[in-house]
Amino acid sequence: MQFGIQGQYLVDFYHLGDYLWAAADALAPRDKPAWREEKKTWRKENRGQDVRRNLEPAWEPEHAPEAEAPVRAGHRSMAHRSDGLDYQGALAKDLPLGSGEIESAHRYVFQKRLKIAGAWWKAENLA
Repeated sequence: MQFGIQGQYLVDFYHLGDYLWAAADALAPRDKPAWREEKKTWRKENRGQDVRRNLEPAWEPEHAPEAEAPVRAGHRSMAHRSDGLDYQGALAKDLPLGSGEIESAHRYVFQKRLKIAGAWWKAENLA
């Protein structure tokens, strides 16, 4: 690990929300938007354990394929990345909760630096 103990990561809030939206079919088929908003609030309050506990009653059988087990997939995603769910801390530091800013940066950072008139396509020109 390059940053060692100094580095931290945050699981993309919106990608994790996609898992929970898929799980909402099994847990709240009549009111998915309300269920999803509640879980979104819980995640922003660092209540990931509560979200995971809420998923457990609808846990699919282990023999069910992953593609047919959205509740299990959402639960496992949160369980395996529990140290990257500090959304409350990120909000307090005014950090983005999603990776969209980083994922879209290639559209302008590299383009701007590599398309300078007379610039050479060298790694040192990227910095």
